[in-house]
Amino acid sequence: MIGLNHYLVISVLLFSLGLLGVLLRRNLLIVYMSLELMLNAANLALAAFSKYNQQLDGQILVFFIVTVAAAEVAVGLALMVALFRLRQTVRVDELNAMKL
Repeated sequence: MIGLNHYLVISVLLFSLGLLGVLLRRNLLIVYMSLELMLNAANLALAAFSKYNQQLDGQILVFFIVTVAAAEVAVGLALMVALFRLRQTVRVDELNAMKL
């Protein structure tokens, strides 16, 4: 039987993988995907705790977080496309100045 510990272990692994992606990668798109992976790991932990406590509050909150994350992805990708058109790069270390 799958218990709370199994969900939390998977959540910690996903969060750690996302954190490594943010810290080690220099491509802005990969960093953004790693941030989304960290958000989904937190959602998994929240849903697991909600299921463990037999309350739907956490699962409803996860639904709203996923909805807001979908809008955030659209805005984030639009900003990345605009930045790429302006600078012709998506490498984080080359995007250190906010001026044109």
